[in-house]
Amino acid sequence: MSTTKTEPMSEETYRQFALGDPQGQWELYRGQLREKPGMSVEHGGIMDNLLAFLYGQLDRNDYRIRTTHARLRRSADTYYIPDIAVIPTPVVQALLDQPGSLDAYLEPLHLVVEIWSPSTGRYDIYEKLPDYQQRGDLEIWYVHPYERTLTAWRRRPDGAYTEAVYRGGIVRPESLPGVAIDLETLFAS
Repeated sequence: MSTTKTEPMSEETYRQFALGDPQGQWELYRGQLREKPGMSVEHGGIMDNLLAFLYGQLDRNDYRIRTTHARLRRSADTYYIPDIAVIPTPVVQALLDQPGSLDAYLEPLHLVVEIWSPSTGRYDIYEKLPDYQQRGDLEIWYVHPYERTLTAWRRRPDGAYTEAVYRGGIVRPESLPGVAIDLETLFAS
């Protein structure tokens, strides 16, 4: 991740900036503006495959899926753009009732997905993951296209997270009953 602005940016300035550049992939990390870099073809393939699973199994009346678009608010000085976010439809509808709002969410989400890439891998694990957990997101996935693994962190009732690493078979997100992801298909070219 490259930092593109050195002086701290306020939340309001960030929100206005992000709305003013709708094609940009701008995150706010501890008050610093950062642009998400371009991603590899493997990254895009995993994203397409996972989206196909999710769109085929989730009812739009219940959930909306955002791909590199939703911003997850950790605090006034930190907003992240996950690769995939699964958001309850009523939460999205609340923003749609306020035309011109930034697609940003304070509420914990059902599923947040980051896909490993050389440029963001360490940042995703060491910076974003703890912040997603502090937000209370119900399930956080980290998909590694080269190792062909899916690591899932699932929030327990006590607020702690369990971690599971999958290398094959079917993964069922606990936060999305009825959804099943076949890892062989997910990692297919």
